[in-house]
Amino acid sequence: MASSRLFNNIGRIGIGLGIGGGVINSKLYNIDGGHRAVIFDRFQRVKLDVIEEGTHFMISWLHRPIIFDVRTRPRSVPSITGTKDIKAREKQSTSEDW
Repeated sequence: MASSRLFNNIGRIGIGLGIGGGVINSKLYNIDGGHRAVIFDRFQRVKLDVIEEGTHFMISWLHRPIIFDVRTRPRSVPSITGTKDIKAREKQSTSEDW
């Protein structure tokens, strides 16, 4: 009898912890490195604060994070250069050459 009450109490505690963990997990959001976010609020619309990377808290019904990728990417810029004998030659330069 005592052991069945103990297992019932452990089961109730486990269910409570599971539900509590699920609620807390639904209120957290993560922003990866190289990304930024702004918060859309149902009443104030888009907030002007820019959220940095990391794990943050939100109110599920009221807030929605909008996440942007702000990493820079290399790009190719074609340019025509002259050689010693004045022949035009096309060279591919990248942003890494600058």
